[in-house]
Amino acid sequence: MAVRTNVLAAAAALWLGSGAADASVVINGTRLVYGASDREITVRLDNVGDDPALVQLWLDTGNPRLLPDAIEVPFTLSPPLFRLDPGKGQSVRLIYTQDALPQHRESLFWFNVLEVPPITAPADGAERNVLRLALRSRIKLFFRPTELAGRADEAPSKISWKFVSKREAGGYVLEATNPTPYHVTFTQIVAKAGSDTWTDDKGGMIDPGATRNYDVGNVTSLPGAPLHVDYKFLNDYGAGVPGQYRPRSAPPPVAPP
Repeated sequence: MAVRTNVLAAAAALWLGSGAADASVVINGTRLVYGASDREITVRLDNVGDDPALVQLWLDTGNPRLLPDAIEVPFTLSPPLFRLDPGKGQSVRLIYTQDALPQHRESLFWFNVLEVPPITAPADGAERNVLRLALRSRIKLFFRPTELAGRADEAPSKISWKFVSKREAGGYVLEATNPTPYHVTFTQIVAKAGSDTWTDDKGGMIDPGATRNYDVGNVTSLPGAPLHVDYKFLNDYGAGVPGQYRPRSAPPPVAPP
């Protein structure tokens, strides 16, 4: 049975702030990988600010606007709510409940951290309205079945690339096809054909078995030269790794008998 996450913070607080730019509570890592054979994984949180914070944790399946009590995920978090004093850390256990998930590909979830700062009384003792800004951070959690073909760090090299028409919009975009069971996240893509170069510095993630288009700039016609692609992708530890795509050479013609 899937686990329903309890609402332990005010619902409105979820939309007061989002992102880690000014957060005092930081996650140790930029992504999580849960192998199907793992009994549990541990996530470390640290309060690098000057004040204590109330921290709530939950997982979602991709919609950041859903309230925690409306989300069902096959994981438990322990503890899901705690106070974190300045300069202190907290290890959180993430446990898979063994509910059925696809075994032929990775599944994607999001790990959420909601940080609620304390109310500080005015120095003069006067009563006044105080707005507390709750900050939320989210990172990806990949559930990885045991028997997947290949390796995650090999997946980017298996992706094929080609230019395809934008149709009504005119011009061309760079299409990537991911035949692997792994998610692949690019942080930079540089397409080259002859003396022409096009760049996408935003990148983005391709789901397993999916196709995604990348807008690499003003490509008005199909290049005549072979397409080469240089890229950077994120590995399991969130580090950028360079890679490249080169078209396979056509086999030599076979002489007639």
